[in-house]
Amino acid sequence: MSTTLTIAKREFRSNFDSPLAYVVICFGLIALGLIFFFMNGGFWQADRASLVQLFSWAPIGLSFLIVPVITMRLLAEEKRSGTLEMLITLPVQDHEVVLGKFLGAWGLVLVLVFSTILYPIMMFVWPWHLGALDSGPVLSGYIGLVLYSAAAVSIGLLISSLTDSQVIAFFITFLVLGFLHGVDNFADYAPSFLRDFLSFISFDTRLTPFARGMVSTRDIVFFLSVTAGSLMAAFRALERRKWA
Repeated sequence: MSTTLTIAKREFRSNFDSPLAYVVICFGLIALGLIFFFMNGGFWQADRASLVQLFSWAPIGLSFLIVPVITMRLLAEEKRSGTLEMLITLPVQDHEVVLGKFLGAWGLVLVLVFSTILYPIMMFVWPWHLGALDSGPVLSGYIGLVLYSAAAVSIGLLISSLTDSQVIAFFITFLVLGFLHGVDNFADYAPSFLRDFLSFISFDTRLTPFARGMVSTRDIVFFLSVTAGSLMAAFRALERRKWA
């Protein structure tokens, strides 16, 4: 476990050795703030003390930009530069490499996710007092974002483990996460047997209850299963490369 944490710390700190982490956090906060407050009337048009729109837009921003940017280089860059071969020859287990990379990247995404707490604090606590905020949906919304970000980062890590190109890893992660977000839009046009499946795998369908204050065990198990399955697949991909 100590080796995993060492790799995770190295991965997490490496993000702050370059402009990547600062650009991701600053750009993410500004973009999300603009969308939350001004997109289609935004928070002001809703005319109620609610952060539903924040929890609706945050996963989309994470899927289409933040997660693909952070995960594209996790293993793809290591393979391209040849440092992966050196890493796996060291006395570390493959699963420690995969878990360490995952925790380091997930940690950076969580820094951005929890940075958005500034919005409700500034709006409803200090310096402005825009009304009484129901803390239940806020808490459940952040639980949903934490679980969702784990699943999204694990998918990005899996895709990064399958290619040597950061660009390919970025676009495939972008497409896969975009598909999993919008797939429920095709459910109405699909045959009945496929409709339930599309709704089942839709990230939007799973995240909507969290944004409304409902925490479902099924949704928690779904995101944890996606995370575990993707990490296991990434481990297998790394293991196959070792013996190729």
